[in-house]
Amino acid sequence: MGWFQGLLPGGGIRRRLRRRPFGHSTNPGPAMRLIAYRNALQIAIFTSLATTGVAIHAQEPVALDPVEVTTSKIPVALSDVAANVNVISGEELRRRGATDLRTALSLVAGVDIAPGGDGGPASSVPALWGLREFDAFLLVVDGIPSGGAFTPALATLNLANVERIEVLKGAAPVSYGATSFVGVIHVIHYAAGAGATRFEFGIGSRGSAHLSAAIPMAEPGAAWSQSILFDADKAELKSDRSGWDRAHVLYRGAGQLGAGEFTVDADYTTLSQDPVSPHPREGGVLTDRFPLDGNINPRGAKQDEDRGQVAFGYVLPTGIGDWSTRLAVARSNAATVRGFLREDFADDGVTPNADGYQQDVHRTELYFDSHVATPLSDRTTLVWGLDHMYGKGSQDSQNFEYATFPDGTNAPNWHTLPIDETTHLDDKRNFTGLYADLNVALTDAWRIEAGLRYNHTSEKRSGYGVDLTGDEPELFEVGSDHRSDNRLSGALGTSYRFWQDGRDYLTGYASYRNTFKPAVIDFGPEPESEILEPEDAQSGELGLKGRNLDGRIEWDVSVFRMNFHNLVVSQNVDGLPGLTNAGNERFKGAETEVRWNIADGLSLLGSYAYHDARFADYSQLFGDTLTQLDGKLLELSPQHIGSIGLVYGKEKGLRANLVASHVGSRYLNKRNTSLADSYDTFDAGIGYAFDRWELRLDSYNLSDRRDPVAESELGDAQYYRLQARSYFLTAKFEFGGR
Repeated sequence: MGWFQGLLPGGGIRRRLRRRPFGHSTNPGPAMRLIAYRNALQIAIFTSLATTGVAIHAQEPVALDPVEVTTSKIPVALSDVAANVNVISGEELRRRGATDLRTALSLVAGVDIAPGGDGGPASSVPALWGLREFDAFLLVVDGIPSGGAFTPALATLNLANVERIEVLKGAAPVSYGATSFVGVIHVIHYAAGAGATRFEFGIGSRGSAHLSAAIPMAEPGAAWSQSILFDADKAELKSDRSGWDRAHVLYRGAGQLGAGEFTVDADYTTLSQDPVSPHPREGGVLTDRFPLDGNINPRGAKQDEDRGQVAFGYVLPTGIGDWSTRLAVARSNAATVRGFLREDFADDGVTPNADGYQQDVHRTELYFDSHVATPLSDRTTLVWGLDHMYGKGSQDSQNFEYATFPDGTNAPNWHTLPIDETTHLDDKRNFTGLYADLNVALTDAWRIEAGLRYNHTSEKRSGYGVDLTGDEPELFEVGSDHRSDNRLSGALGTSYRFWQDGRDYLTGYASYRNTFKPAVIDFGPEPESEILEPEDAQSGELGLKGRNLDGRIEWDVSVFRMNFHNLVVSQNVDGLPGLTNAGNERFKGAETEVRWNIADGLSLLGSYAYHDARFADYSQLFGDTLTQLDGKLLELSPQHIGSIGLVYGKEKGLRANLVASHVGSRYLNKRNTSLADSYDTFDAGIGYAFDRWELRLDSYNLSDRRDPVAESELGDAQYYRLQARSYFLTAKFEFGGR
């Protein structure tokens, strides 16, 4: 019980740009508006709990329980899995007009998605369990880690023709090894030939547009099932000179090959982004010397990327169980031009006050997994196998300085600027694992999950920088490093069905997970050749989940605690940006959510989470002062997060939805001296479905809040704001598949 005591509430350019210090945040002494909101939400949720129950997201009651495949790579009923797992159906996403991760996961307890970030306006920075780090979670798309060897490929992610999204809270130390601490977001598209034929066309605010076509060309069961998806987006943002254009195509094929089933996926995305500028903080507040939608990026700024992936799969029935093998190879090429204001920046438009860089990054990634699901008995299955992930990346940067007004009106074209320095960095990473995951149903009510994994990781890195400001080029930094680690990771969980009556049940679950992860590399414009110590974490979770009123109400409530060691954060050393291991952190909290299917086509959903994410035994220099941060809350990690949504819609007729989300106050800095207010956002949609087509209007961030939601790793004490209010009018056509 010691794990859970006290759980419930009671970088950039060498000279000037710095990588973001690891985010903090908090919510001490929330305002009366927050208290009222929180109390109302808690009363609603726990009243439902007392009378009936609270829910993992799933579709309306059906004969079979929903299943997930993320925790152990085999289907497991949500009612039995010993973890906090959500499944959001693609149909629900479409009825809510959810088109990105923020809107798709807005009703999942404790998940806080900040749109944008250093990855560009098309990207996002998710937070789970109160930890907002771009590499702390794992993104999986159709069973393949997307960007897993480096950082999640969020900017090129799209949610067109999604069959479902699975969200696992906490690490997946057996299934996916040294790649995740706080969660896995698994996006699953319709299988080859499955789903309806869908066409969509939409127009939105400020000239935005969307087009998609999902076409099954041969149904499942055919000699060769196949389908193709094409979608394209154009987004124009309110911030000056900002937005993105993205086009994506996905081919999926499947058929019998010998005694097994062979699959092939070919995926390609091209993305062009015009980046926004983060808002600088001066003292404890965002400065009023920088306009709300200002953009100081140089003319010609961009964050462009082309990413392609080919994945093959084969499932072969054998005498010892189904043998599944996957092989995926991905290649991405990115070209970036960006700039950031300096600390204490001049505002006369003449004095150099910003630093920028032009950079090319190339990444190659390979993922291989081969495992056998061996039924040892009618009640026991052993999943055992090996996997390997390889990543090779390189960056070449040209760094420069320039002068601009804080509103960016006189920002120069970067082609006209002299280059001060060039940098180069190469990195090769290997993640190899042998694993075994045992799933045992001791009785009809009692289930145990136990997994162990042996991890071998290795990395080689080299880099150099050349100073071009003198009469002759001068090598100012050169170095190389290598590191190898061998670690065990594992998980132990159990679930017990206390009661069941037809489809209704009450289940308790508990789990312990131990995992580690090599230190992140994000290919900033610096030749950082040092490889830091790997991060590691131990976490525990207790929960109850149930279903009541013949499946009309589903619910889940859980508490967790995680101890984190060697977290990688940025710090300033002798005026230069760098990364370092940050000692210890501790995370604890409670999360609850409910889904009430009130009537046919009408659902009420609610969630609330309390997170307490704090530093433990970590000191950092601020100026000339060494400060102990023990007990300080992490930046941009609100203690209170809640949401409530109403979704209405049948196959034909009126459809409508309203989602209100609350994010509590949180600190913007490590020393907890800069507090950002809490905020509420509202997304709404209304439409009408005819026999085969639907017309709908969706609005996002109706309250037009522009609060700081993510911190830049490159700009010193600079923050990306919530994107402005937007609207989309969409026509959807669907044929077959109903």
